[in-house]
Amino acid sequence: MRLLDAAGVSYRPHEYDPSVVDGKSVAAALGEDPDAVFKTLVTTDGKNYYVFVVPVSATLECRKAAKAVGAKSVAMIRQKELLPLTGYVHGGCSPIGMKKKFPIVIDETAQLFDAICVSAGKVGFQIELSPFDLAAYTGAKFEDITA
Repeated sequence: MRLLDAAGVSYRPHEYDPSVVDGKSVAAALGEDPDAVFKTLVTTDGKNYYVFVVPVSATLECRKAAKAVGAKSVAMIRQKELLPLTGYVHGGCSPIGMKKKFPIVIDETAQLFDAICVSAGKVGFQIELSPFDLAAYTGAKFEDITA
């Protein structure tokens, strides 16, 4: 949130019980459409890392994801790699403010909403913002990446 404040990006913060762990339950706790609440997934092709932002109600389609970033294939990183790589813990991974800049792809369905929710970087916190503001701030592109 500090990064968005500094950049002048408009958002709305949301807080929920941190014991809620799965995405659909987070959407319910926020009173939001699960199609408008997005999870952040970090993948690798063995050499490079890629970040995909998909609705909690959907599944990342790895073939489509690989095609979107020009890789032969991608696979989810191991959970123990997440914190050292991104600075975020499982359940609190945000596409905003990772330790390093990775290519980011947001599922094209985000464009259907005026605002979407993504993790604010800590379990129990989400931010709601324009998907276009998110893409502009992170340098992301929109692609069809879900099954």
